[in-house]
Amino acid sequence: MMPPTASTLSGQLEELHLLRCSLLPGESLTFDPSEDTDHWCELLDAYAEDPEQVTARAPSTLPLARFAVQLEEANVWFDVELPAAYRAATGAADAENPDAPVLPRVSVKSLYLAREEQARWQAAVQEAMVEVRDSEYPVYDLISTHLLPLLHAELEVDGEPGGSTAPAPSKLPEDETDNRRYHALLTSHHLVAPSKRRALHAWAAELALAGFAKLGHPGVLYCSGTHGAVTEFVRRVKALQWLALRVRFIEPLTQSGVEESYQKGGRWIEFEKVGEVVAEMRRLGRERFVVEMGIGSAGAQPGACSNLK
Repeated sequence: MMPPTASTLSGQLEELHLLRCSLLPGESLTFDPSEDTDHWCELLDAYAEDPEQVTARAPSTLPLARFAVQLEEANVWFDVELPAAYRAATGAADAENPDAPVLPRVSVKSLYLAREEQARWQAAVQEAMVEVRDSEYPVYDLISTHLLPLLHAELEVDGEPGGSTAPAPSKLPEDETDNRRYHALLTSHHLVAPSKRRALHAWAAELALAGFAKLGHPGVLYCSGTHGAVTEFVRRVKALQWLALRVRFIEPLTQSGVEESYQKGGRWIEFEKVGEVVAEMRRLGRERFVVEMGIGSAGAQPGACSNLK
């Protein structure tokens, strides 16, 4: 089979780079060990350093990109193959149907899966393929918006993830730590819905919290305030059962200065990029709290990529 051309290879690397950098903790993208995986890994690393020159490094016998998309502890994963003409000009690979986009080939894999379950998963994949066929980045959208959320949903142990209905407020806990300043960091698979964003704004105002939300994939929430207010905010968010929600920490704040004036401002803001999150936390003197959690990087090494983007 013919390898990708220089133009299609550049597009494929761009999308694989976006995908690899958007993975949440526990999610993985692994190239097929039966292929020459070193070439693809090296090309992805080179793309991160110099996207304009990377195609010149590609070997003439480069195999098709084949990789597995997995979630830790899930017994189902997806094998994905990018055709040589994927990301080529429309109709480049189908003379009979020139308007048809070239899409990836996706198969459902599992160590143990009944035939009807296999069919259900494969049908879900086909439905998702229809959704992304006109996307600018079909593979990225297919995996980050459809397939990985399906895997996360399969692991949910508390029933189906909740919708946008907010939990009933509870009385703030009163204890000896209530007047101390605390902060909390949470991550979720994504944060997009306007209803969720409105709820966060309302809760921050009600509880006199300062903090921010990073929108898109993945979602990041950070807040600071009294112990009772922070724990109540976290309780309300957890009650919504968002996809892949993780409470990274709730702990006392021991710093002052910029942080104190920020807290008294009581504001809630929104960001769209991880770089903005890191910059804000750096301004507050708290950069290490996000970097240590794999959110952003204080200086990425070649071949490395942030877990969150």
